[in-house]
Amino acid sequence: MQSNKLGMALRAAAAMTVAGMASQAGAVNFDANGWDSSIYGYASLKASYDIDENAASSTRSFNYEAINVGAAENNEATGYFGADAFQSRIGVKTTSPEGVTFNIEGDFRGGGGGTLRLRHAYGSYNGVLAGQTWSNFTSFVGNTSTLDFDSLPGLAGYQARTPQLRYTTGALSVSAEQPMNSVEGAGAAAKDGMPALTARFEDSSGGLSYSAAVLAQQLGYDTGTTDDSAFGFATFVAGKIALSDMITIQGTLSFTDGASNYLYRSGVASAYVAPNGDVETISGYGGSLGAGFNLGNGRSINIGYGMTEVDLDDGVADGVIAATTSETISAVMANYQWTPVKNVMMGVEYQYGMREVQNGDDGDASRLLFAAQYNF
Repeated sequence: MQSNKLGMALRAAAAMTVAGMASQAGAVNFDANGWDSSIYGYASLKASYDIDENAASSTRSFNYEAINVGAAENNEATGYFGADAFQSRIGVKTTSPEGVTFNIEGDFRGGGGGTLRLRHAYGSYNGVLAGQTWSNFTSFVGNTSTLDFDSLPGLAGYQARTPQLRYTTGALSVSAEQPMNSVEGAGAAAKDGMPALTARFEDSSGGLSYSAAVLAQQLGYDTGTTDDSAFGFATFVAGKIALSDMITIQGTLSFTDGASNYLYRSGVASAYVAPNGDVETISGYGGSLGAGFNLGNGRSINIGYGMTEVDLDDGVADGVIAATTSETISAVMANYQWTPVKNVMMGVEYQYGMREVQNGDDGDASRLLFAAQYNF
């Protein structure tokens, strides 16, 4: 019984790994002529105070690219406050009497914030899903709960949604998805020659949840007179273990070559066009490690670390990639979350981020983040 409870808790934590991911536990449910439907979402406020940089993006998430490096650190902006409610969302989910599920969901982060953005729009039946939802090359089981909507660098896979056709049987799922690529130096001639193909295995046993996935894709360019392409791949493993009813440890490891856009928050292209016209892939790796402490009475403490590193030396030597491009991103965070009543969460988080560019210049920044979220 205890192991079953722990397994259920881990699966629930995976579904809500980021504080911004609303659970449907508080959804408004109703039944109409055999259609089991729910309306769900939340209203959210995020506020940030950037201590020694102006490093906030929409939803007040940490923008690592805004960290000044080298001599520019001496001229860094300090003491910036901001708040917004762009993370707020609403969704509708319904299942027909025949077992066909439909889900449409949006939030207000579109256009930099304040306009409706489509998050999910898909249908599924008998293991077949078609539409836009979380990439199959994604897992949340190894994520540490953060108040930052974009969370830590180095998490498992794409950590976002993409149009796809997916088939799931048991713990195994495979998909063909819209590729998420960029090729430095290709400009408008960049192209994807095939869908991104993925396979993921995700399961749990007792107090352990785990996931592993692979992705393969083709990327390149075609100007009409000159063209080239290359294959890229990515892989990750992720896991979470409950040491007790109070303590969980979780982590992720990732490696990519020609798929840096799937190395979460690395911020660089997947490949570049060399002076001889060849497409050269960019490799990288990343990971995260964290712990969660359930203090009871709706209170918890979470600590985590994440990082990514890419190899840009050849691209810089070829004169295609700037030496001021980020090569290493890392961050640590700690937060306190409190649920005073059902469907209400409040919290505060300290974040420390670091950025190093290819030429060796580096910089860091500290900030505070506050969150209040009201689920329905």
